[in-house]
Amino acid sequence: MESSLLSIKTLVSQVKNEIFCNLHSNSDAFVSSSAYDTAWLAMIPHQNNDKLPMFSSCLNWIIQNQNEGGFWGETNEEGIPTIDALPSTLACLIALKMWDSAHPNIESGLRFVESKAEILLKINYQNLPRWFVLTFPAMVELAEAHALPLVFPHGLVTVIAHIFIRRQHILETEELVGDEERRCFPPLLSYLETFPSTYRFDCEETVKRYLNSDGSLFQSPAATAQAFMSTQNMDSLKYLQSVLHKFPNGVPAIYPVDGDLIKLSLVDHVQGLGLAPHFNQDIELLLGQLYKSQQSEKSNPNSSFPLKLFKDAMAFRLLRMHGHDVNPESFCWFVHQPETMAYMEQNSQHFITAMYSVYRATDLAYPGEHQLDEARKFAIKFLQNSKTRHRDYNLLISKGLQNIIKYEVDVPWTARLDRLYHRKWIEENKSSPLWIGKASFYRLSCLENTKLMQLAVENFEFMQSIYMRELEELKGWSKKWRLSEMGFGREKTVYTYFAVASCSLFPHNSVMRLIIAKAAIIVTVADDFYDMEGSLPDLEILTDAVQRWEGEGLEGHSKTIFEALDEFVNDMVATCQPQQGSMVAPKLQQLWRDCFMSWMVERSWSVTGYTPAMDEYLETGMLSIAAHTITLPATTNFFNSNANPLQYQNITTLLMAIARLSNDMQSYQKEVVDGKMNLVMLHWQQNQESGIEDSVAHVREMLELKKKELVQLVFSDRFDQEMSKSCKHTHLYCMKVFEMFFNSANLFDSETALVQDINKSIYLPITHRKPFNPNVVPSLKNNDKSKVSARVHTLSNSKPPLCTTNYIKLAPASKLLHLPIRCNLRLTGFGLPL
Repeated sequence: MESSLLSIKTLVSQVKNEIFCNLHSNSDAFVSSSAYDTAWLAMIPHQNNDKLPMFSSCLNWIIQNQNEGGFWGETNEEGIPTIDALPSTLACLIALKMWDSAHPNIESGLRFVESKAEILLKINYQNLPRWFVLTFPAMVELAEAHALPLVFPHGLVTVIAHIFIRRQHILETEELVGDEERRCFPPLLSYLETFPSTYRFDCEETVKRYLNSDGSLFQSPAATAQAFMSTQNMDSLKYLQSVLHKFPNGVPAIYPVDGDLIKLSLVDHVQGLGLAPHFNQDIELLLGQLYKSQQSEKSNPNSSFPLKLFKDAMAFRLLRMHGHDVNPESFCWFVHQPETMAYMEQNSQHFITAMYSVYRATDLAYPGEHQLDEARKFAIKFLQNSKTRHRDYNLLISKGLQNIIKYEVDVPWTARLDRLYHRKWIEENKSSPLWIGKASFYRLSCLENTKLMQLAVENFEFMQSIYMRELEELKGWSKKWRLSEMGFGREKTVYTYFAVASCSLFPHNSVMRLIIAKAAIIVTVADDFYDMEGSLPDLEILTDAVQRWEGEGLEGHSKTIFEALDEFVNDMVATCQPQQGSMVAPKLQQLWRDCFMSWMVERSWSVTGYTPAMDEYLETGMLSIAAHTITLPATTNFFNSNANPLQYQNITTLLMAIARLSNDMQSYQKEVVDGKMNLVMLHWQQNQESGIEDSVAHVREMLELKKKELVQLVFSDRFDQEMSKSCKHTHLYCMKVFEMFFNSANLFDSETALVQDINKSIYLPITHRKPFNPNVVPSLKNNDKSKVSARVHTLSNSKPPLCTTNYIKLAPASKLLHLPIRCNLRLTGFGLPL
């Protein structure tokens, strides 16, 4: 165990040095290279000698970064080349052919195109994304112009012809730039390098008009490279030189990079991996910088609508989660614009991950923030419909992200246990690109850092070793005090410890975990004794003994319960300083007195048939659910404060109410049979004309409001400033535990519902990802092995896509039939398809 802890500490130090320290000074360093864009810079001839490349470092990058399978470009979660590998590989082959026609990398690249193009193209070519329809034909044309001997399977020629036709349709129907405010994807002009020579427009004047102040064409290195070759604009050259200065070898798909988005993505990823406690100071520093920069931030005119929404929602969630004062209008303004929401639904394939980000942001809604409620309804409906709405759903987002989205929609944040979520994030988040550019993912190396993932796995499994040991200790304690052998009620030693251990708030605080777990075990046993086993006289005697805190004369189960409780309180007091212990003992005892008295009152109601008023019931029920009895002793405020435990702070009162309402929502039918009171039934008895469904809805509305109030108290620094953040988060986590047990059913009473989750949290090791093998690419079972040379002029009247003239004409489309073929290729990962 010591060696594991040392390994974790070493990895934490390395991650701090490699990622967090560099992120403050050079966030650009974490952006991955784009083979496609690097190839376009490598194609530019030297101004003084057109026999040499202007940027030889880009050519060297191409030579050094060809995958073993002969391709350049992306792989999916299994390490298999994705469809972007075709235009990326062709672009790299063209650059090599221009400057070294006999280079050996060319032959292996051509073999990849010949052997894998069919599986990458012929499966559902009708669902190929816009960026591919623009880039692939252009690269085929340019390859032929440079006499690259492309060979495709015979049956692929018609498929390629259709891609050319679809490209021509885009060129005929789309505006060069279009509406900036609602742009879902890069404008057509940002694909300047793909335009065929038959496309008629004033290239020099258009480039001059839309060139950014930094000299780029929509911050695209590839398009800017073409702009420079076509117009010799010196501002464009300066931009390209600045890109190479930042990225001496492979260049990214977009430059400048969005440093704030990188920081947000890293914080989100580290939290998802369950590593936030190791980097709290770094995270606070990053978010503090981001909050300051947001106050003066100007919107990026080159940023697409989905990407801006994605980023703004993530920023809201992370900043609010860390106590910053942020306005929901920063991202959910669209709920006031029906035409905008209609536009988002019409272009839903571009907004899936943006809506996922919106949905997560609405987890942190405060009371009265109705726009967040509307945004949440819209996002849930949007995400639930996405899979059935799009036949190419697997093309739009990775399988890992699909699983994460389904999990988060099915299990609300308030009912989600940290460790189960961290495990899912580790196992599902095997690919983490933010979005896809022209022919490459916009990846962040800090999200794919092997040491970061290794740290996440080791940290998770190290804690499992601790949890297994502590659980055995807890089982021994339950057995010692005969709490696990009462012969009645619920034996929940494992359940209670699982709920506590699944909290990331106490990663190395064994004492607090065991305090909460022991308290929950005593509560469960005693509650069941009052509900089903003890006679009224026995319960009166036990209640009186607890009020006096004197167990003499007790016998049987009453004696067992009191002795376990007394020993538990004494053990807690023994951990305190002598002076502190004298204040803590009576406070602890009073907590339990209140709890036992509330159980006695409820049993008396049940026996006598008394029906309390709703307020009377809730006042007692908030005590009998025992949330405060379990939670408060785990907070430092309880030990350090001189306040009477009856004077509960607002956050504790809210927790007590939420726990009671959550329980009653799921237990009212059973408790009617058992003769117990329940808030749902009390409301229905007073409003029988409305029906039981309305009573359930009424209690649910009360519950949702109180959850928002508690969330506000936890995350807003305006409230309860005297209570430490750790105390607030202890209340939040206890709320999540009760919500987990009673979210969709009464899981606490089930013998089997949580077995799988318990195993995942405590026993089963992380499922490690399989190593990538770029040579493993599936092949089509096709008996027709005949090949034909790709003659582009038979598919299209286009010429090579280097637009060296100012005025060009668009040729008419050919009339070819569509082929009904389906595709299941996964193109994107964790982010926005543009």
